[in-house]
Amino acid sequence: MSSQHPIHTEMTKCRDCYKCVRECPVKAIQVMNEVANIIADRCIFCGNCVNVCPVGAKKLRGDLSRVKALIRQKERVIVSLAPSFITEFKGLEEGKIIRALKKLGFWAVSETALGAQEVSKACAAEMDKNEARAYISTACPTVVELIRRYRPEYIPHLMPLSSPVLAHCKLLKKEFGDDIGIVMVSPCIAKKLEADSNPNLMNAAITFAGVRKWMEESGINPFEETPDDSDVFVPRRSKDGSLYPIDGGMAQSIAHHAKNKNIKYMAFSGIQHLQESIRGLDEIGLKHCLFLELLACEGGCVNGPKAADNGGTALKWLSVEGYADQPGPGDKIPIGLDLSMPTNASPPPGKAHTPAEITEALRRVGKLSQADEINCSGCGYDSCRQFAEALLENRAEPSMCVSYMRNIAMNKANALIRSMPAGVALVDEHMSIIECNRRFAEIISDDTLEIFDVNPGMSGASLKKIAPELSAHFARGLEAGALDLRKDVRFGDRLLRLTIFTVENEHIVGGFLQDITEPAVQREQIIQKAHDVIHKNVATVQQIAFLLGENAAETEIMLNSLTASFQLEQSTPGGNALDQDSNHAR
Repeated sequence: MSSQHPIHTEMTKCRDCYKCVRECPVKAIQVMNEVANIIADRCIFCGNCVNVCPVGAKKLRGDLSRVKALIRQKERVIVSLAPSFITEFKGLEEGKIIRALKKLGFWAVSETALGAQEVSKACAAEMDKNEARAYISTACPTVVELIRRYRPEYIPHLMPLSSPVLAHCKLLKKEFGDDIGIVMVSPCIAKKLEADSNPNLMNAAITFAGVRKWMEESGINPFEETPDDSDVFVPRRSKDGSLYPIDGGMAQSIAHHAKNKNIKYMAFSGIQHLQESIRGLDEIGLKHCLFLELLACEGGCVNGPKAADNGGTALKWLSVEGYADQPGPGDKIPIGLDLSMPTNASPPPGKAHTPAEITEALRRVGKLSQADEINCSGCGYDSCRQFAEALLENRAEPSMCVSYMRNIAMNKANALIRSMPAGVALVDEHMSIIECNRRFAEIISDDTLEIFDVNPGMSGASLKKIAPELSAHFARGLEAGALDLRKDVRFGDRLLRLTIFTVENEHIVGGFLQDITEPAVQREQIIQKAHDVIHKNVATVQQIAFLLGENAAETEIMLNSLTASFQLEQSTPGGNALDQDSNHAR
């Protein structure tokens, strides 16, 4: 198997939204350091995480470079084209898509549906041998992975045969030799798993989206191609195998080949639906052979994870049936393919957790009783206990629990508010108190303090009723928006310093309330004013020193200049007039 998982996370894009965890049917996601990564040995390759990631952090492994290298290395590389091409390239003639793919460098194009037909024949022969037994289809690799990893008790019911694409690869190698290269093109991500697991049969698997990108880069528009007589499917066109990509199509194909007309056929699609469909399968008392066609994608492969359009299933159904009804070659004589392929269980690593361990894990996220287990699925898990199991297996982090993080934030905020020496209150746009501390109640009145002692925090109390004078200032704070307001207000016989700040613009404001008439506050203000005076005086002295220093420097420059000029005159030949007279007298 390839060392690189078909799906990976681009770590710089992941935004810890946990949507991939929520949508993953088997929770094959590990959140570590707030980044959600795929757990390879738990994944069933359904592709849900790729499709639902809101920021595109889940990426599909691109295998185009591998395919291009294969074309350079091998003389003959054949495309195994999934039958869902009928709905992927709506209205496109088969000759045109064949021509376009050959222009990319492929030697030939063949329908995967040919392999599907061989699987249908083998399934019919298998069920013709048994009167009363339940069989589960193995056409969908995601279904096979789901059963072998998470429902191993149903492995005995799996049809012990190759998938259609692997049957097709065997057919092509039988027809054209073992030296050919084979590349699967489909809307399915799980086909990459089959290629990785069976490199002796299939060299690579790419999606329709990948082929479209390749064609665009090569300047190829399949709708504008002009095919010739050589642009046909090899070794021949398919017939009923083309029904496989629609819900119930495989059952129709098998019924066409089965001699046993008492076989009961059922088709289920969508992972959640099919998981429910097989529950209690061993308890059914069967009188006839039962065949369950299970497909991971709702509506069938035509709605695969990398299909261009996941919808319009009825129209897609009609398109597929219309294609299968076209005149074509009859069934070819079997060429003796060995399609047997048993499935082995491969449960993901882990162990059963005791009730005590789960209880302890729940305590880590503040869930101390069953009433705390609200099962909100905010973390992505269906229940708090499922989340606790993920915590024990290091697949999840406590920070994923929304209620836990909210309680932490609330507790921090409440502890901060309670510890403040000033009065603090948070108020909404209706002037209802959201939260306040005890000091706020003390400042307002003794009656308010009594209310606080009965209802700590006073949530829901009306500020207009308990302190209408202050309510007006809080209302102006709401109107001011993000601007903080600070002013001294008279409240009874006291002077209060009120600072209003915005918590949520136009919805929530907070206020700090300080009684500046209290001796302790006055002392603090006096000390602060003394510090202000000292600072101002020091600044003045520094300015004076600067000015004195500047004047002294200018005086020094002028004196030096004057001295220099006298020295220059004394050094001039002949001296000055006074010196000449003195010399003459001598």
